Amino acid sequence: MSRVPGWLGRLGAGLTEMSERLDERRAEVEKEHAETVEPADASAVADAPVAAATPARRPAAPSGPRPDPAEAVPWGVRVAAEAGWRLLVLAGTVWVLMRVISAIQLVVFAFVIALLVTALLQPTVARLTRRGVPRGPATALTAISGFVVIGLMGWFVTWQVMENIDTLSNQIQSGIDDLRNWLLKSPFHVTDKQINQIAKNLREAIGANADQITSAGLEGVQVIVEALTGILLVFFSTLFLLYDGKRIWQWFLKLVPAAARPGVAGAGPRAWRTLTAYVRGTVLVALIDAIFIGIGIYFLDVPMAVPLAVFIFLFSFIPLVGAVASGALAVIVALVTQGVFTAVMTLVVVLAVQQIEGHVLQPFILGRAVRVHPLAVVLTVAAGGMVAGIGGAVVAVPLVAVTNTVVGYLRQYSLEVQRPASAEPADEPVAQNADGTAAENAEDPAHQG
Repeated sequence: MSRVPGWLGRLGAGLTEMSERLDERRAEVEKEHAETVEPADASAVADAPVAAATPARRPAAPSGPRPDPAEAVPWGVRVAAEAGWRLLVLAGTVWVLMRVISAIQLVVFAFVIALLVTALLQPTVARLTRRGVPRGPATALTAISGFVVIGLMGWFVTWQVMENIDTLSNQIQSGIDDLRNWLLKSPFHVTDKQINQIAKNLREAIGANADQITSAGLEGVQVIVEALTGILLVFFSTLFLLYDGKRIWQWFLKLVPAAARPGVAGAGPRAWRTLTAYVRGTVLVALIDAIFIGIGIYFLDVPMAVPLAVFIFLFSFIPLVGAVASGALAVIVALVTQGVFTAVMTLVVVLAVQQIEGHVLQPFILGRAVRVHPLAVVLTVAAGGMVAGIGGAVVAVPLVAVTNTVVGYLRQYSLEVQRPASAEPADEPVAQNADGTAAENAEDPAHQG
């Protein structure tokens, strides 16, 4: 009998046994999986083989509360945004302030000029009151005398110009002829035809702008009215600042928040001392410039030496730019009236005096009270001139000097306030300034010596 059927039986029995073992192993694995992951419902259990057959999916996002969006923004971006919107608010505030100032520009300039004049005249009032003169008469006498001197200076310049206008015009015409002859003989190869063409172009330009010149002349009446109004405002503001400045300053302090009042009360006298030092020093330096340049051009036989000296004095109140403009005016007058040699000598005199002023007089007279970097002076004068013309150029530098003093004091004051009480007894004088001596420091800056 063949042995093949026996072999087939043993093979079938082995396969059956192997199948049973695989089923047992599968049952154990499913049991372990059921113990670790319990399905939420029967449908999840039914779908388990299908899910096992499909690729693994990304776990779902947590259903808890989302984080704050600000935490998702980088720190640098948040700092830039915070600084940006604050800068926008400050820029908007400055823009609104400038619009308000431009709307009442005459009043603002009159008050600022009154502050400068008060800083110049206040020492005289203080000196008179110390000698027993009542404050009212001392104020009136000082203010009237000061404005009379300023008026006499203006009258003298106008009188000198009107008296010498004919002689000056003849000298200018002669100087132009001399300059024309010099150009014809110069190595620049200028021809008579070119000079006549330049003169013709000037006449045509004047004729084309005749309407504008006429309208400017008509607007001159309005300018005169505004100038007279400004002079009256300056006069009355100066009177009240000299006489009643203490109460004006105390009233202003009441408008300041109580937390910032001690700092402002201490910064006011320091700002006033800076302004007073600036005005006194500028007047003294301008007077020295006018005297020495005036003496120089007088001995050089330049016409109207005294009116030119007065112009130099007035223009010296505009730092850097005023000295250059007044010196250039003196050189031009010397050139068209006395010739090239006198003009060169006038330029030498102007430059010599200005060098002495910049390196000796200003550091010695002004000192550290109103020290401002020359670059800051140039930029400030340029910005003030662009915003408000000559008046803006005049008040720009003292405004920057006062602001520099106030900011420096407030920074030091804040450090003194934040200093711990156990570190140093320096907090006591600060508190004393705020409460005890604030009554002295809170006096009107116009009353500070």
